[in-house]
Amino acid sequence: MAKKPNKLEVTIYPKAIALTIGGSDPSGGAGIQADLKTFQQLGVFGTSAITLLTVQNTLRVSKVQVLDPRFVLEQIDAVVSDMEPVVAKTGALGNAEMVDAVADRAKELSIPIVVDPVMISKHGDKLIEEDAIELIRSKLIPNAYMLTPNRHEAEKLTGLTLDNEDNVAKAIHDMHVMGAKFVLLKLGKVDGVSLNIFGDGDQNTAISLPWLKTQNTHGSGCVLSAAITGRLARGEHVKSAANNAVGDVWKAIKGGRPLGQGFHPVEFQFIGVEN
Repeated sequence: MAKKPNKLEVTIYPKAIALTIGGSDPSGGAGIQADLKTFQQLGVFGTSAITLLTVQNTLRVSKVQVLDPRFVLEQIDAVVSDMEPVVAKTGALGNAEMVDAVADRAKELSIPIVVDPVMISKHGDKLIEEDAIELIRSKLIPNAYMLTPNRHEAEKLTGLTLDNEDNVAKAIHDMHVMGAKFVLLKLGKVDGVSLNIFGDGDQNTAISLPWLKTQNTHGSGCVLSAAITGRLARGEHVKSAANNAVGDVWKAIKGGRPLGQGFHPVEFQFIGVEN
């Protein structure tokens, strides 16, 4: 049985303010809602700019409505002119116009940006238009302090099939060439373990944990990128932040409850708690 977290273990970091730029999940398991819960568990104050609205639950995404990019930029500007976030992350952006606008603003922020190139939901529903993917490559990734693609997203970005070690290494190399300073590639289940590869441009390091056979995975990708963002905001070294964030997600998946009838959300209260 997973250890119950002690609420007193959460340490507040007063100067740690993070900004998330992404989509809304009304069921609370992914997107902006997941990011803010993750920041809170890490003792980081979370701010947000919403790029798109979804009609979704644990079963499906039935509708996506992308907001006016100008309105999104106004949200970002309102936050950064007052709250001064020290790290930001991007999630679901929806279309090419949004990617273009957010990439331009990200370049101006002069803070580390964690880019989660969200393309498809846990249910298999598309969350971005095809013509936006080239702009992610050419405009958004060059602003990425850390890029966190899953296997499907990395294959889309690089055109490679990640079915062997050479292609995995080449994909990470190619994403560095695109402009990402650091890459955390989420490969999923490989040889019975959950495998992630951290690349710093010189060396690739495997981060693996036992594979959990469970439906408690809704929002896991959002939570991983948010945990990295929050840990960077706390001042952690980037490799440590990646390692610890992978552990955060693993514990949150393991501790999940059967909420909803589809892919259950991870259990946020286990994030950042030492076992």
